Amino acid sequence: MSVERHMAGMLQQIARQQDVVEIAPQGTPRKAAALAYVAEQYGYTYGTACRTGFKNSLVQVRMYRDPRPEARVREAATLTAHPQAGNGGTVPGLDRGSLKPLPGATDAVVVLKDLVTFDVMAQYVGDRKQKTVVYLGCAVLTALLFADKSPVEAVATGGLLAVLATVAFQVGTVRRAGIARRLTAAGFHAVTDEQGAQRFLRPGQQLPGHANPFAA
Repeated sequence: MSVERHMAGMLQQIARQQDVVEIAPQGTPRKAAALAYVAEQYGYTYGTACRTGFKNSLVQVRMYRDPRPEARVREAATLTAHPQAGNGGTVPGLDRGSLKPLPGATDAVVVLKDLVTFDVMAQYVGDRKQKTVVYLGCAVLTALLFADKSPVEAVATGGLLAVLATVAFQVGTVRRAGIARRLTAAGFHAVTDEQGAQRFLRPGQQLPGHANPFAA
């Protein structure tokens, strides 16, 4: 889907003043972060992100309508400055017709990219249950290979898969820890959601899940 179609679809949701706006560009968290930045200028705030779609090719981000007065001021200013957004006109913070941030928006998009990446990587880091399933699968595969291959080949194949899984889990954990440090330095605070996953929120923000993500 083209940048214009993604932008128009998101702005149509915003124009209806939906409590939740969903963004799902194909590709990288960077693209999702750029669109999320635009949504923020219309009075929304970042909620959650995950991989979805065929072969997890989409980065789905949920933006929640920010009820604070300053968000309404930001929204009004954006509507005034960009009256043709979604119809070929300019959009806040991005080069026209692209998802490349302008200099004044670059830092904010980088932070949003970290938020998106941190949440998306939760699917690949692996908790105890997920690791158990993966290693059990390696063991089952090894057992099945005994029927067609020699015991040495079967054990070697199953063991190699287990090692690769361990490396993938560890790399994801290390990379996610680095993102967590950057978000903390940027003023975000870590919380644990209802599923036991770690999330990062702005000061004063509560976990999303309702129309008002800032509600106590």
